[in-house]
Amino acid sequence: MDLLRAVIDNFSFLATLYVANYILAFVCVAREIMNSRTSQGTIAWLVSLLVLPFPTTIIYLIFGWKYFDDYAESQLHSGRSWRLSRSEDMRIVDRATSDDWPVLRKVAELPFLYGNAANLLVDGEETFGSIFDGVARAKTYVLVQFYIIRDDDLGRRFADLLIARAKDGVKVFVLYDDAGSTRLPHSYKARLRAAGVKIYGFNHRHTLLRVYGITRINYRNHRKNVVVDGLEAWVGGHNVGDEYLGKDKKLGRWRDTHVHVSGPAALACTLMFREDWHWSTGEDLPIKYPSEIPTPGDQPILVMPTGPADKLEDCAIAFTEVISRARERLWIVSPYFVPGIEIQTALYAASLRGVDVRILLPRKPDHMIVWLASYAHADQMVAHGIKIHRYEQGFLHQKVILVDDQIAGIGTVNFDYRSFNINFEATLWFTHKDMIENVEKMLETDFEASYLTTERNLQRRNFFFRLACQGARLFSPIL
Repeated sequence: MDLLRAVIDNFSFLATLYVANYILAFVCVAREIMNSRTSQGTIAWLVSLLVLPFPTTIIYLIFGWKYFDDYAESQLHSGRSWRLSRSEDMRIVDRATSDDWPVLRKVAELPFLYGNAANLLVDGEETFGSIFDGVARAKTYVLVQFYIIRDDDLGRRFADLLIARAKDGVKVFVLYDDAGSTRLPHSYKARLRAAGVKIYGFNHRHTLLRVYGITRINYRNHRKNVVVDGLEAWVGGHNVGDEYLGKDKKLGRWRDTHVHVSGPAALACTLMFREDWHWSTGEDLPIKYPSEIPTPGDQPILVMPTGPADKLEDCAIAFTEVISRARERLWIVSPYFVPGIEIQTALYAASLRGVDVRILLPRKPDHMIVWLASYAHADQMVAHGIKIHRYEQGFLHQKVILVDDQIAGIGTVNFDYRSFNINFEATLWFTHKDMIENVEKMLETDFEASYLTTERNLQRRNFFFRLACQGARLFSPIL
């Protein structure tokens, strides 16, 4: 009787929650219909929302509702509308290369910029040695952006360097992703702020996205971008943590790639950071851009930021275009391989054209469900004549693509649905023969440290492993 009275006493409250949830479900339905990109996904959401509004409304708010509609405001503040004309005024546009790759140019909303120098950085020691030296050279400002920053030995050494530079009068700005850096303690950030470093989470001024818990797990800023004075930049796969130096006993050597660029491309990386800073803080980045851009080399480079605020699936469009241009070889390296149907189709078409399609993936897992789903997708590729290699000398985390002798891409994009459609990412595209040759040599070494998956390997997989892989594959759109 006491339980019955409690239910009756709270009936009006429960009824209010019930009605409110249905109203929210209809709001979600309307938004999904208006913003639909695939009929299959939309129909699945609509059926779930109407048949089982709770807990589907909560799930939709996490995985279906994009929160970045006003990111365009940040893009306006970054000056996207005048980038091309400004580049032409400064005579740093490589017109020939931009004309060769019109899709990439339009996705990036920036042309290939001429006059850059670029160095390939293999693994953590070389990468962070170069970054630390660059930060030590800074005269006016340092921009730092990582998906993960850890309060470990590397993280503390990096913090010490940034604090020292701030005390020298250099302006230091740091962005981290709220989901990736969940474990970054308040004391770490407080120590930086006390020294004058400006440090914020990507969702700093967006209350709903800052709520601790599941509402912050889906849309992430996955960029890793360091800029010094607008003259030098570092972009690639490394985050700030000891495991990126190979100090994780379970994973062992951490195989990763970054790239250091000097010249106009570094200024483009500055503008990319500026957009994220404005989104995060609501403020313009208080720095001065160099009046003259040095051209220390002869390499054309395209800086391509992509993310969930794009009007189209720009990242998937760009990579599909590059894959479709392959005629002799297509080498892809990624720690996670959960491609959407458009990428799968492009890879199959390349294989049917007779292209040497090789995909290098890790043998060791760091995220089990993604790793299992990667096996399901990769095994299917083998059946279509695509060569799947598994890296054996530690954990593979680099994100690199090489097409013929035409173009190489290095950045933060994994070959999965999340990177192509959900995360904020960055890719640097290179067409100079020196960089192409350097990437080729690097990948040849990596392939030598891997084994090739054969039909016999597939036949020997036990049933329960294959079942787990296929089960994990069902979660592909959110991995």
